Amino acid sequence: MSIHINAKKGDIAKTILLPGDPLRAKWIAENFLENPVCYNNVRGMLGFTGLYQGKKISVQGSGMGIPSMNIYAHELIKEFGVKNLIRVGSAGSLQKNIEVRDVIIGMAASTDSAINKSRFNGGYFAPTADFDLFKKAIHIAEKKGIKVKAGNILSSDAFYTDQPEEWKLWAAYNVLCVEMEAAGLYSTCAKLGAKALSILTISDSLVTGEATSAEERETSFSQMIEIALELNT
Repeated sequence: MSIHINAKKGDIAKTILLPGDPLRAKWIAENFLENPVCYNNVRGMLGFTGLYQGKKISVQGSGMGIPSMNIYAHELIKEFGVKNLIRVGSAGSLQKNIEVRDVIIGMAASTDSAINKSRFNGGYFAPTADFDLFKKAIHIAEKKGIKVKAGNILSSDAFYTDQPEEWKLWAAYNVLCVEMEAAGLYSTCAKLGAKALSILTISDSLVTGEATSAEERETSFSQMIEIALELNT
């Protein structure tokens, strides 16, 4: 049992899906897993373990933002021996050709967070996905006929910003979308020797203003879940 996860050794699988929203974790467990068991409810951050295609797999809410993601990723790896951590979340499009409900796979995660700057004494660490998970995810998407776009994504510390046009600078450098956790996940996994990948669904567009509802974000976006689950098979 760790500070934020009240599970026992063996309760959590080696591969875990990490949606930010704990209710999305519950939805994934109830709709995709066989015999799901809730192993965590500390702070309402639900975690479940069940079977997918006969193999044990877990899903755990991670909260919003890099600090929250770092806490859960650290404890999952250090205390429970998790090896493959796959973020499944929503993101805002920064490109005209990336539309609502498109699936994005994050090769690398730029960030405006200073958390790695403090770690590296002012240097700039480039957080990247695990190549094996990335390559396998692309193959699974192709096999399923799911169109994905892959590239650099932005992990921002701010959901509400004082500079509403600042996203355009990132867009000019072909950053695909913005979310709030991937850079933290990639960095923590790099430090602790685990594998990480972020698979995202576009929930809104900063380019067009189109957006999905909170309910849609919680209970749909199934294509990224299908890809993530098959990374464990």
